[in-house]
Amino acid sequence: MAGQVGLAQALSYARDLKSLYETSRARERELEQIQERLRAAYQQSLQYAIDLRKTYRRLQQASFQSLLGLANALEAKDVYTRGHSERVAALARRIALAAGVPPPAADVIAQAGLLHDLGKIGIPEGVLRKPGPLSHEEWVVMRRHPIVGAQIVAPLEFFAEGAIIVRHHHERHDGSGYPDGLRGELIPLGARIVAVADVYAALTSDRAYRPRLARAEAARRLDAEAGQTLDPRLAALCVDLTGDDATPERPV
Repeated sequence: MAGQVGLAQALSYARDLKSLYETSRARERELEQIQERLRAAYQQSLQYAIDLRKTYRRLQQASFQSLLGLANALEAKDVYTRGHSERVAALARRIALAAGVPPPAADVIAQAGLLHDLGKIGIPEGVLRKPGPLSHEEWVVMRRHPIVGAQIVAPLEFFAEGAIIVRHHHERHDGSGYPDGLRGELIPLGARIVAVADVYAALTSDRAYRPRLARAEAARRLDAEAGQTLDPRLAALCVDLTGDDATPERPV
């Protein structure tokens, strides 16, 4: 009799253990399904984030291209400045690389070179195209173009460094520039590079008030400004890089 009770009790324990095991396995399978759904949802969210970032970058690049179109349209109005920004951009990139700037940062500097004069779109035509010297009041207006340009490109979050370069490309090594009167190494490196490239490109291009200068004369003027209005090391690099004026320039 006692043996039968013990056997029945053992069988009952076995059934309970089996039931507990099956319940536990069911919960494990349920947890695995939940985890799988969570993993799928995470992967889907991750893909959404990647797609959203790609879309955002495309929109930013489209905005940049639109601004570049405005800059090109501005230059196209004047036969003497047509293509100036492209020359500045190409030379600025070469100077940046020669100065040890990493290629991605050099590309940003080149892009800022493309847009460095965009702010002139806010300058009245009578001031911008005036054939003679500007009055004091007209110079006040003209000197606002770096600020205007920086304000135009500022909404491009990926181009924050470029906006700083656009704002400060008319600062001068001795502090005589604008808009903030920065001097020396307080001027962002990219702005100092674009300033040198801008001066050289202007000197070696035809202008309404003078023909283009020969490379040797342009180099002499850069040497004269080195340490005065231009960063001396960057001016020297520019002179070296343009020594034969035959080095192919990578398109920006």
